[in-house]
Amino acid sequence: MATNNVSTTPVIWLLTDNKPGHRNQLKGLGNRLRVKAGASLFWVNADDISVPLWRALLAVPPALDKSLPHPDLIIAAGTGTHRLLLSLRRVRKTKTLVLMKPGFPRSWVDGSIIPAHDGIAPNRDTLVTEGVINSVTPLARITEKPEALLLLGGPSPHYDWDDDVVFGQVTHLMGEYPQWRWTISGSRRTPGALRARLDELSGPRTTVANPDNTHEDWLNHRIAASKAIWVTPDSMSMVCEATTSGVPTGLFQLSGRSGSRVVNGIQRLLEAGYVARWSDHAAVMGGKTGQEKSLWEADRAAQWVIQRWLTASAGTQKKRKGATP
Repeated sequence: MATNNVSTTPVIWLLTDNKPGHRNQLKGLGNRLRVKAGASLFWVNADDISVPLWRALLAVPPALDKSLPHPDLIIAAGTGTHRLLLSLRRVRKTKTLVLMKPGFPRSWVDGSIIPAHDGIAPNRDTLVTEGVINSVTPLARITEKPEALLLLGGPSPHYDWDDDVVFGQVTHLMGEYPQWRWTISGSRRTPGALRARLDELSGPRTTVANPDNTHEDWLNHRIAASKAIWVTPDSMSMVCEATTSGVPTGLFQLSGRSGSRVVNGIQRLLEAGYVARWSDHAAVMGGKTGQEKSLWEADRAAQWVIQRWLTASAGTQKKRKGATP
């Protein structure tokens, strides 16, 4: 029975450079392809495979693990995976897909999925998404418990970061809504001085998480337990994860820098009503953000991939287990 399942479902390789944001994109799209198309997913760590430039340019695959089944589709996220992806682009009966705007001509692969803020027009081989794909699944029901999640980034090329401004907004929320429980998490970019100030807020109703000590699914679990989420706008990935959940989401106020693609992307989300401004904090905490449509781009991207490449392969192509490209 197991052999039959392998032979009748599409095989997808996920090429990763193991950076959390890139891995999260692959996980989000891969999970939806598994649910919607019955895909078998195989993770390939590009860091473990040396690919000289000539192999990428000439599309000559390197030696790979012989236990990998022949792929119908290869998906890559992160520049560290691009040489490997390009070396595999002429593998027989295999399509190649890159997530995010690549540093090579997009015509070199079969398809691209690119956020709107990168300024690329959609076409037959390019899907444009609002924000970035992630692994969060929209919640069927938002909790009624007064629990809020605060996600803080740090200095970036896109916003003018100010520890005092961010800390002041955090404490303002906590003071305005003393009956709520709070979970606060910084990130790897959060300055040490701000982390230390946040740690001092720990108490019976406040948990301050250390991002270095949280497990891979921690964020998804905390999102699912929250009635409101606040995020600093410097991290497009965190904003998109919160928004995808369907939990009312607001943005801390920071000054955006002119010409930044991330600032432009955040502005698109604000104008579409997916997230709320700092000035609308009463609406967010009251569960009334005006957000009428869900943002589940992983699901939409999976449907696009299936229609483009997997409809036929899901039922007709045979996998040669143990074959090398």
